[in-house]
Amino acid sequence: MSTTLPPSSSSRSTAGRSAGSRPPRAAFRCTECGATVPKWAGRCPQCQAWGSLTESGGGPALLRRVTPGPVTGGARPIAEVGADTVRSRPSGLAEFDRVLGGGLVPGSVVLLAGEPGVGKSTLLLSAAAAWAATQGTPALIVTGEESAAQVRLRADRLGALQPQLYLAAETELSAVLSHVEQVDPGLLVLDSVQTVAAAEVDGGTGGVTQVRAVAAALSAVAKERGMACVLVGHVTKDGAIAGPRVLEHLVDVVLHFEGDRSSTLRMIRGVKNRFGPADEVGCFRMEADGLVGLADPSEVFLSGRRTGLPGTCATVTLQGRRALPVEVQALVGAAAGEGARRTLSGLDGARSAMVLAVLGRWAGLALAGKEVLAATVGGMRLTEPSADLPLALAVWSSDRDTALPPGLVALGEIGLSGELRPVTGVQRRLAEAARLGFDHAMVPAGPAVERPAGMRVDQVADLDGALRCMLGPEAAAWLDRRARRAAQ
Repeated sequence: MSTTLPPSSSSRSTAGRSAGSRPPRAAFRCTECGATVPKWAGRCPQCQAWGSLTESGGGPALLRRVTPGPVTGGARPIAEVGADTVRSRPSGLAEFDRVLGGGLVPGSVVLLAGEPGVGKSTLLLSAAAAWAATQGTPALIVTGEESAAQVRLRADRLGALQPQLYLAAETELSAVLSHVEQVDPGLLVLDSVQTVAAAEVDGGTGGVTQVRAVAAALSAVAKERGMACVLVGHVTKDGAIAGPRVLEHLVDVVLHFEGDRSSTLRMIRGVKNRFGPADEVGCFRMEADGLVGLADPSEVFLSGRRTGLPGTCATVTLQGRRALPVEVQALVGAAAGEGARRTLSGLDGARSAMVLAVLGRWAGLALAGKEVLAATVGGMRLTEPSADLPLALAVWSSDRDTALPPGLVALGEIGLSGELRPVTGVQRRLAEAARLGFDHAMVPAGPAVERPAGMRVDQVADLDGALRCMLGPEAAAWLDRRARRAAQ
């Protein structure tokens, strides 16, 4: 009589592996960026978001070997590949086209993000109306946040009633695609991608899975039909685009629409652009009847500028490839309470703190017990290092109660030892300053720059030299007295 022994644990293990019966390991997916990791962690390793990993079942199967399959088109020499299908077509708004790189490309997908109430819907309604009036193909606006009647009222105010402009209010992806089939538009505007859901996909409206599925479906339809598509996106409280990070990878162009509700200035910044420069800026002014493009925004930043006042200094910043004038203002006064405050508006906090420390060490300003307030005029935000020198001069001017020369424009990065470092685009900045009537420029020492006609250009090596050059004998005498006191 024979007895069959049960297989050992090792043999059971081997048999299970050979049969492919090992249970799949649990995987965890990030709700912010969609990344998948094999084990849970408090922070996503891809987007660094805290508490965003949730269990999503088995992990993806590893591909050991892939056999060749059919191709969609044969490989050709790159010189034989036609590029006519990706030629941009103007939308009708010059500042919008500037950021896009010339216009909307057929088959492209654009993501426009911005805070609520900044004017995204107004901008795209004007662009869609201009497209319908000039391009000869219909434009379709699908809104998931407003009713069709609400959008119609805005169109009346903007004068955007065009025979080729179509409007629908839908929140279901299949309905949106049906409208695309019926209208056959050359431009589709979806406001917004977080309000549309696909019934075949799990997850709530606006969730990571739904947003990714909707964006992928519309991207495929746009490229298949040669239709330009603009998606409106929400932003988080930190100013980042809401939804999965993969959304920014799916689209061809990512734009940020910025603006302060207390100011009429609106700006579009390019973040990603597969068809043009990714650092361009477009300027608009919000008026009662809509957004008006600003071909020359200097009137916004320099309007009402008064000369001969302490604590003001003009500079020229580069926003993308565009040179824009900005006025920096500073006010230094006695502290009202026990602690001295540092209040900034439109300036980078870390760089401003560094500039104030350098002024205390190398310019002899006693700012420890004083309040310092600094701001930019017109709603412009300065984050580039070239704003260091104008901020330093404005603070010095306010503390010494001495006005800077009226035609002075300054730009330069300040190091921790007080030296001035070169910045990019000096020639372009000087040309814009000369066009606006400035006759004296102060720039960091370095390669010789071409002096615009009628402008005096001083290249200085450090902050001490900038102060001496700016105010002449008065500043030089004050600096000499400070140096003597420091040596005693």
